[in-house]
Amino acid sequence: MQKHWFIKQTPSPDKIQAAVDDLKVSPIMAALLTQRELTTLPQIRSFFTPELSDLHDPFLMLHMLEAVERLQLAVETDQRIMIFGDYDVDGTTSVALVYSVLKEYTSVEFYIPDRYEEGYGLSYKGIDTALEKGCGLLIALDCGIKEVEKVKYAKEKGLEIIICDHHTPGIVIPDCIVLDPKQKDCEYPFKELCGCGVGFKLLQAWFSKTGKPVSDLFEYLDLVAIAIGADIVSVTGENRILCKHGIQRLNENPRAGILALVEQAQRSFPLDLSNVVFTIAPRINAAGRLKSGSRAVELLLAKSKSEARHIAMEIDEYNSERRILDAQTTLEALEIIAQDELFINRKSTVVFQSGWHKGVVGIVASRLIEHHYRPTIVLTENKGEATGSARSVSGFNVYEAITACEHLLTQYGGHQHAAGLSLPLENVAVFREHFDAYVQEHIQALDEMEELVIDLEITASDLFLAGESVLQVPRIYRMLEQMEPFGPGNNKPVFCIRNAYASKQRVLKEAHLKFDLVDPVSGIELAAIGFNMADKADLIASGCAFDCAFTLETNTWQNRTTLQIQVRDIRETI
Repeated sequence: MQKHWFIKQTPSPDKIQAAVDDLKVSPIMAALLTQRELTTLPQIRSFFTPELSDLHDPFLMLHMLEAVERLQLAVETDQRIMIFGDYDVDGTTSVALVYSVLKEYTSVEFYIPDRYEEGYGLSYKGIDTALEKGCGLLIALDCGIKEVEKVKYAKEKGLEIIICDHHTPGIVIPDCIVLDPKQKDCEYPFKELCGCGVGFKLLQAWFSKTGKPVSDLFEYLDLVAIAIGADIVSVTGENRILCKHGIQRLNENPRAGILALVEQAQRSFPLDLSNVVFTIAPRINAAGRLKSGSRAVELLLAKSKSEARHIAMEIDEYNSERRILDAQTTLEALEIIAQDELFINRKSTVVFQSGWHKGVVGIVASRLIEHHYRPTIVLTENKGEATGSARSVSGFNVYEAITACEHLLTQYGGHQHAAGLSLPLENVAVFREHFDAYVQEHIQALDEMEELVIDLEITASDLFLAGESVLQVPRIYRMLEQMEPFGPGNNKPVFCIRNAYASKQRVLKEAHLKFDLVDPVSGIELAAIGFNMADKADLIASGCAFDCAFTLETNTWQNRTTLQIQVRDIRETI
C-alpha cells in the first residue's frame, strides 16, 4: 500500500550547531532534539531523565477528594470493596494494581466481566456479584463513563461506585463519583492517561491524603507502563514519566507473571515498550479474548514461579489459538470485501459475519486497515445483536463517526482511534451506509493514505562520528536508546536515504526482504531488513535507485551485535 511521506523540516544549520555546542551531542542528535523543541539543559534533563517528583497533583482531577474520602470511609469501616475492570490489558493491569495495593488495608474482591456473556464495561452481573459478596463500594477501572443505567441500578441496590475511566464521556455522566480527565470542567493538566493511570492517580491521592509514603506505589509502575503501551496512549507528559520508570521497574525487578510470559515467548530482558506492545500485551489480551480476563489478573498477581508458569503456559495457548482465529477471520473478511461491488466507492470498511469470534474482531479491524487504509468496523453476532470493534486511520476520529450513528446503536464507547459498539442485527445494513456517509463527508484526502513521518534526510556517513567503524554500532544508536520509551507523541526517529541501491538482496520466508543498502554518497553499506516487504523485491533488484525510509536497530548473531536498519518504506526515486 502506497504511503504518503511527510518529511519534517530540518532545523537551520545555525540551530543545529548551537545544539551541538550547548548540549555536546552529534549533529543528527542535535537536529532531532531541536525538532522536538528540546534545546536547553533543563528540557533535556526532563526528557531523558523524567522524575517521579514531577507527577501532577492528583487532587487537580475533578472529584478526586470525594473519591479519596469515600475510599477512606470504606477502609475505616472495613467495608468490602469490589475492584471491577475491563477484560483488556488496560483493565486487567488496573485491577491488578488497585487490588494489590488495597488488599493490604481492607477486604477486597476483584471481578472481570465475561466478554461474551456480559460484554464491555460495567455489567449487571458484576454489580450483583459485588452485592452477593457483601461489597458496599465498587471501583470501576477503565470503564463506566457511559454506564448511566447500570450505576443507577447499583445505587438503588445500595452499592456505591467510584469510576476511574479515561474514555470520552457522553452527554450524561453517571450519578456517582467519576474520575476521568476528559470530563467537562476537569482541570487536570494531562488528559491522555490510560485507565490504569487513572487508577494509579486515585491511589496516589489516597496515599498522600492518609500519610502513606507515595513511593511505596512505585513498585507497581510496571503495570502502568504495560497499560500505557497496550492502550496506545500518548507517551508524553505524565505518561512518559510513568512509563519510563515502569519499564525500568519491569526490567530490574520483573514480577513472576511477566517473567513467565517472557520465558514462554522465548524472549529475553531487557524489554522496551515495543516488546511490551508486541510480546506481553497480546498474551495478556488473549486471556480476555478467548477465555477469561481473570486469568490475566491472576497471572499478574502470582507470587510463585510455578503458579506463574502454569498460568503463562495456559495463556500462551490462548494466544496461539487467537493467532489462528485472527488469520482465518482476516482472510474471510478480505473475501467479503473483494466480492462487494460497492466497496470500491466507499471510504470506510464495515464487514459483518455472524460466526466470527468476538475476541478477535478488533485485531481483524487493524489487519484490514493494513490492506485497505480506511476507518474500519468488524462485526459479529453475539446474543442476538451485532457487536464489534472499530479502528481508525491517522487523523480521523472514528468515535465521532460512530456517535453520528448512535440512533442505530444499542451501546458504544471508545475514543478517537478505537471504539466498540453493539446494534440490532436488522440495523447493520443501514448503519454501514450512515457510517460511510459520515466518513465520506468528513475524511480529509491525506487521511486516506497512510502517513509516514520522516524526521531527517541523511547519508549513511552521518550516522558515524569521526573515528567510528562502520562495522560497529555507532554512538548515535546508544543516544537514541535514551529517548525511549517510544510511542505516540514520541515516535522512534525515522530517517531516509535518497537514491540508494541494493546489494545481496534476498527474500526470507517468502515475506521479508533482506539486503544491504548502498549509500550513493559515501558508498557505505548498511544491513537492512524489511518485514513483510517482499513485494518490494523487484524494485530493489531492478538496479534502479530508490529512496528508503528506516529506523535504526541492531542485530545480534553469534554473540556479535551490529547495526541494522529496519525498513519502513521503499519507493522509486523520482
